[in-house]
Amino acid sequence: MSDTPLQVNCPTCGKPVIWNEQSTYRPFCSKRCQLIDLGEWADEEKRIPSSGDQSDSDEWSEEEK
Repeated sequence: MSDTPLQVNCPTCGKPVIWNEQSTYRPFCSKRCQLIDLGEWADEEKRIPSSGDQSDSDEWSEEEK
């Protein structure tokens, strides 16, 4: 096994990040990049695609019936 630490790119800015315990915000390079990413999810700029025509609210209303 190599002694070279794993290095990834920050998903927000692309800056290299060493993947270890000292990298507090991994995979992000900083708290700022972490919060930018969180804000994009909160604003629904990022989302996980779903398969199907139902939304979560449709499932809840069916369960209540």
